[in-house]
Amino acid sequence: MSDTVLLSAGRQNLHECLKLARERGLGIEVMAFALPDILDGPWRETLSDYKALLRGVPGPITLHGPFMDMVSGSPDPRINAVCVARYSAAIRIAADLGAKQIVLHANFIGSLHNTFYRVGWHQRNVDFWAPVAEYAQQHGVNVLLENMWEFDPTIIADLLHEVNQPSLRACLDVGHAHLFTEPTHPFSEWLSVMSPWLSEIHMNNNNGILDEHHGFDWEQGVLDYNAMLPQIRAINPDLALVLEMDSVADMRASLHYFNIEQPA
Repeated sequence: MSDTVLLSAGRQNLHECLKLARERGLGIEVMAFALPDILDGPWRETLSDYKALLRGVPGPITLHGPFMDMVSGSPDPRINAVCVARYSAAIRIAADLGAKQIVLHANFIGSLHNTFYRVGWHQRNVDFWAPVAEYAQQHGVNVLLENMWEFDPTIIADLLHEVNQPSLRACLDVGHAHLFTEPTHPFSEWLSVMSPWLSEIHMNNNNGILDEHHGFDWEQGVLDYNAMLPQIRAINPDLALVLEMDSVADMRASLHYFNIEQPA
């Protein structure tokens, strides 16, 4: 069975990603509309440009939404209003691009391990994400919550379970799970806990210290994708597997790990 592989395309490498996607039959995850200077600038013109550029991409189109300084479920309603406005705009853009999925961060402050914070964060985020998920569903888009600083997979899983909206799902970032998770929660646990909601995986390699976005075969990398990919496929062979790497050369060099059909 073929893997569904996408390339994370930023502004600097978009055309290289498009070339590789068309060459190998891959999809694209668009990063541009995560950026505040675009969302507060000529976003309509940028959207028009991207619709033309993405035409003919053989694989799925997804979107990474705004994440910088977003604090969903904040105790401050004015902060929440900013987050809702940013996310709503990105959801509308995703729908216009034909993207069925948009990735947003869960925004748990991982350095806070006390029960008081976790309980409060959970309830505030249930209240926050339920209407956002409903708004996304009205636009034919699924919101995928991505782990960043969360040290335990049940932080996001408990939230998704309680919101219980089909349009609110999960994106598992392999590098983040390795870097910021307590040792008592291995990658296999992240997969099994998140599996009921999992739609997408972000993949790259790092040195176990910094959140770097290198290729799978990077000589200083600590992540073993020969071991992890069979686990991922066993959970769900239809997941969107996104190469979130800085270098398109690293993306190309990592493709031999996947089962990819050559385009006709």
